[in-house]
Amino acid sequence: MATTGQQKQQQQQNKSTEKRKPVFVKVDNLKPGTNGHTLIAKVLSADTVLQKGRAASQNLRQTRIAECLIGDETGTILFTARNDQVELMKPGTTVILRNAKIDMFKGSMRLAVDKWGRIEVTDPANFVVKEDNNLSLVEYELVNIIEE
Repeated sequence: MATTGQQKQQQQQNKSTEKRKPVFVKVDNLKPGTNGHTLIAKVLSADTVLQKGRAASQNLRQTRIAECLIGDETGTILFTARNDQVELMKPGTTVILRNAKIDMFKGSMRLAVDKWGRIEVTDPANFVVKEDNNLSLVEYELVNIIEE
């Protein structure tokens, strides 16, 4: 039995809409310039670093940025929470970060979730955070390699 072009197209469409199972990564596996990470982490601290704009004015949206130290049993990293994300990142909560990316800020790694990702508060995790391995304290330098 031969399949028609329409059936083949339908089969391909089904494949492209299938959801992939998330591959959870550990904090110590994060590398500069990478994205698409899914991980479970505990929030250790949250410090608001920027708050501007007036909520009373309709055309001015309030901008809030908080730096949150998050981690798992392999290490810690600074997470940059923006606007609505700030409320979710309360110290002591366990979160699932989906489609997170690594941003570089002053030569060090920061984890962030943009509009393509998601933050979910979940049940408390049963691991102890390894606080003596902070990946945001490692400074990276961009080196251009000239191929001969």
